Amino acid sequence: MDTRRALLDALGDGPVSGPALAADLDVSRAAVWKAVESLREEGFAVESTPEGYVAPDDPGYSAAGIEFGLDAPYAIEYHDRLPSTNDRARDLATEGADGVAVVADEQSGGRGRLDREWVAPSGGVWLSLVTRPDVPPARAPLFTLAAAVATADACREAGVDAHIKWPNDVLVGGLDGEPDRDADTEGRGGRKLAGILTEMQGEADRVSWLVAGIGVNANIGSDALPPGATSLREELGDPVDRRRFAATLLERFAALAGAPDRMDRILPAWRERA
Repeated sequence: MDTRRALLDALGDGPVSGPALAADLDVSRAAVWKAVESLREEGFAVESTPEGYVAPDDPGYSAAGIEFGLDAPYAIEYHDRLPSTNDRARDLATEGADGVAVVADEQSGGRGRLDREWVAPSGGVWLSLVTRPDVPPARAPLFTLAAAVATADACREAGVDAHIKWPNDVLVGGLDGEPDRDADTEGRGGRKLAGILTEMQGEADRVSWLVAGIGVNANIGSDALPPGATSLREELGDPVDRRRFAATLLERFAALAGAPDRMDRILPAWRERA
């Protein structure tokens, strides 16, 4: 674990002194100070107190903010704006990256299945996770299902009763005769809240890398949504904590798909939410 991530983990337990952390990590106090300054430059405003370093009250939506308290083995690469988080994640994958989630506040060239345009304005949760699962290509579709389950669970934890529609949509409403508010959703089975786009490269017997792209209409107003879509903010009446939402999603994905011996849980979990 690098000094920066170790510092974030330590800050979750309360004030931490530079000398104590340096001793625990077997690094210099200068290395700890550099890690603190790096976090501050990201917008994670670490405070210096007589008791030691203290995490900010509002960690913010950033790489450090999402990693703060994250119980999943992923590093975060954050951008204010990208053409596509999937494109960036693919670039990282070809460079050898593993366990990196690319997150953007806004995408200018988002896309869904069949290369359809995906509207991705500021305020959403747009992320793409690079993984290198030790599985044959025939099992790769399970990662799409795991991403859908993780997304639906994060929505539910935020207070929105989301469900999954095959193959890659997360919807709200339209179940058990519930009327939809929008005529554009008729026949779809609900209002679209999120979508999944998974891409991979592999050999005949093994996946080389896989990118699970997830787009969630989080704090998006109705005027910026396409017909038939909704957002967490529209459903709840208030904005959600995107930092906590993204962390919950990543933690749930790791619990389902983080190791080959866990993957038998994915399909039953997907069926329960479909």
